[in-house]
Amino acid sequence: MASFRKAVELGVDGIEFDVHLTADDRVVVIHDSRLDRTTDGPGQVREHTLEQIRALDAGSHFGPEFAGERVPTLEEVLIWMRERCIVDIEVKGAPQPYPGIEEHVVELLAQHQMLDRSVVVSFDHPTIKRVKALAPSLATGVLYSCRPVDPVQLARAADADALLPECSHCTAEDVERAHAAGLSVHPWVTSEPSEIRKLIAMGVDSIASNHPDRVLAELGRRAPEPA
Repeated sequence: MASFRKAVELGVDGIEFDVHLTADDRVVVIHDSRLDRTTDGPGQVREHTLEQIRALDAGSHFGPEFAGERVPTLEEVLIWMRERCIVDIEVKGAPQPYPGIEEHVVELLAQHQMLDRSVVVSFDHPTIKRVKALAPSLATGVLYSCRPVDPVQLARAADADALLPECSHCTAEDVERAHAAGLSVHPWVTSEPSEIRKLIAMGVDSIASNHPDRVLAELGRRAPEPA
């Protein structure tokens, strides 16, 4: 949550995060399928209950000032973000998808009136197809880190609205073809000013970055003044 608060302070348009399912079917916001790297706990997210995961420290590895940060639930994040910005939810689970996670995510978005302020994306494209079937109006996108022969068809096969290529696999030709097909393009993840400028010149619709202040600077945008 500390990183989300900082991003909003910088003036981002949206925040991307990853979700997994706990042993007791709660959707939690954490990047890895394992707990080891970003918390002080061992093992897989799917092997632990929400109560067990909430007891872990998810901030100390970044620095002592973040000690005590907890793994938030998707519901907590949606409540906090509702009036702040767009949410880009990456559903994790490959190569072992979480049974029913699509229903849980869609239900929470509907419950908190965030269906029109969210996009759901995944490297597991069948997951995106299931999400779209559950909520046809919800924006969805396919993540990929390769050069597909036909990116537009990649999206069409998953009933997706957007392409999310790894930035080194994003080309001006693909952006043009995607836009002609009514798809948006959102490359990830770069913090290099030269790469950011190149992507902006291609006409991409957004850029995901671990340093959004650098993207904002290249766009000529300043962080909003504190309220």
